[in-house]
Amino acid sequence: MQTVITIGRQYGSAGHEIGEKVAKYFGIPFYDKSILTRAAKDSGFCEEMIKNHDERPTNSFLYNLVMDTYSFGYNSSSFVDMPISHKVFLAQFDAIKSFANEGPCVIVGRCADYALADYENVLNLFIYADDAFKCKYIKKLDDTVKSDEDARDLYQKKDKQRQSYYNYYSSKKWGRAESYDLCINSAKLGVEGTVKFITQYVEDYEKYHNV
Repeated sequence: MQTVITIGRQYGSAGHEIGEKVAKYFGIPFYDKSILTRAAKDSGFCEEMIKNHDERPTNSFLYNLVMDTYSFGYNSSSFVDMPISHKVFLAQFDAIKSFANEGPCVIVGRCADYALADYENVLNLFIYADDAFKCKYIKKLDDTVKSDEDARDLYQKKDKQRQSYYNYYSSKKWGRAESYDLCINSAKLGVEGTVKFITQYVEDYEKYHNV
């Protein structure tokens, strides 16, 4: 196993859980929130500040100006003049590349496919699902969400954030087939079936390319 797998996902599509299970199957590291920890450690930014910017583009000039007071870690003039949201994005990019350089792994979200665009041993996946699947999964995941309407409001809000972040920072379009190597509707096979499909796809990919 030599491949780095990146997973973009709609909220409620079980993308995180699927990614964890794929990583477990291959016996390789799984990175999601740990990207933020590594980004904070390597850049010198406060982890809480990085979490506040996680997959959210921030365009507020005042907020960036105020938060710049607390930033440190890089000292080139161009970096110092950069908005804090851009600095956090670059810190996450560096963390994603560090993980990929360490070996095969599964990385979820945060424009990982774009960060690793120059890497040859990468498969970029996108996981989506239909409304009924997402509503059911979200209610199971979060017991504070009681109705399909609440679940729908939540996934629409989360997906809008993710789409804005991805489209703002990358040169591709979030959720568009041409942005990825494989797009999968997890509602068709369920979590376990989707995991099985992905692992087979990765194994066939490595065999085909003699990886």
